[in-house]
Amino acid sequence: MTLFEISAGDTAWVLVSAALVLLMTPALAFFYGGMVRAKSVLNMLMMSVTTMGVVGVLWVLVGFSMAFGDSLGGVVGNPLQFLGLSGVMAADAVVGTIPTSVFAGFQAAFAIIAVALISGAVADRMKFSAWVVFAALWALLVYFPAAHWVFAFDGAVSERGGFIANQIQAIDFAGGTAIHINAGAAALALAIVLGPRLGFGRTPMRPHNLTLVMLGAGLLWFGWFGFNAGSALGANTLAGVAWLNTLVAAAAAMLAWLLVERLRDGHATSLGAASGIVAGLVGITPACAAVSPLGAMLIGALAGTGAAFAIGLKRVFGYDDSLDVVGVHLVGGLIGTLAIGFLADPASPTGASGLLHGGGLSLLWAQFLGALAVLAYSLVVTFAIAKVLDTAMGIRVKPMAETAGIDASEHAESGYDLSHVGYSSYSVRQTIVVPTKEETTA
Repeated sequence: MTLFEISAGDTAWVLVSAALVLLMTPALAFFYGGMVRAKSVLNMLMMSVTTMGVVGVLWVLVGFSMAFGDSLGGVVGNPLQFLGLSGVMAADAVVGTIPTSVFAGFQAAFAIIAVALISGAVADRMKFSAWVVFAALWALLVYFPAAHWVFAFDGAVSERGGFIANQIQAIDFAGGTAIHINAGAAALALAIVLGPRLGFGRTPMRPHNLTLVMLGAGLLWFGWFGFNAGSALGANTLAGVAWLNTLVAAAAAMLAWLLVERLRDGHATSLGAASGIVAGLVGITPACAAVSPLGAMLIGALAGTGAAFAIGLKRVFGYDDSLDVVGVHLVGGLIGTLAIGFLADPASPTGASGLLHGGGLSLLWAQFLGALAVLAYSLVVTFAIAKVLDTAMGIRVKPMAETAGIDASEHAESGYDLSHVGYSSYSVRQTIVVPTKEETTA
């Protein structure tokens, strides 16, 4: 392709979309930050913000090349091909109708939030230094290869190159497998290795700032239009369909979650509304170009309902996924990915037919294999990374530091300075957990 095939309109839309997706990581920081206790809010914010630095640098060095370089057996891109983004700035380097540099920036924002999502599972108790090292290793060993499987193109960035897209031929328009199932499985593995918070299951650990949670959810919904509609890589019909489906899926999921709460608990909550929005956005991410708006509404309702029940699994199985990354992202991602096999509409831009549209079982089988491949790989490799880090440097703060507050122990700061009104920074609305003998010696 030549420079003359670049569309100014498409380029502008993808640049705006890239900024929207990047905004989602600070939005996630607000969303997660409001859900933890006040003594942990800064640490939660820092985990997302520092991920922008760690993954941003790695993406330029080798990440883009590992994800979008010439495929080495369909497993990973050639890490040396675009080393330091070499060749990306050339005037004739294009992806469809946009410059390759714009595409690289857009995908960088995807890589950043994929890693940041995991942090919600380890709130209150993971060493900050261990998180930084983990984020780097997970991006290199898990996300970049998985992105290649799902999103990758050949060296000219013009054709699909990863084995999930090429051999399995699963549909994942914007990252239901590469991002949400991937991060959700990693969250489960890391939470298991890290162990539960002190007092988990016996002490209430309520969100300290639901206003912050709602702000984060609203900004995530706003940014997600860039996430999904921007993945069309152009201002076109495909982007319009993805935009509409993103809107209606999140709306349906929010209502579904609130209905579950009302029937199960007797009341609908703001936390449920925020969580439902995110669950619907997760569910529609892989499917937004493959289903009709009615199909998107159904996916949203299923994701909202499924995630509302799935967050209780941690109580059943005893793992402490602090902010329900597994319940929302892993389960929501699975629902959206598998739903394509049933609901893919031949009238949609992809032209694929799901089981309910006479397409048979082949697409459903492909969706299952694609989801399983990413889930299993992420679970196993993340568990190994966490175990190695735990042996090498320890990944959990000391019990007394956790009790006093991870903000103080890891950052020497407080999210709220209330000393001027006569309160200690950590005295307001905090539950002091006294470690059991087993927790102290663990």
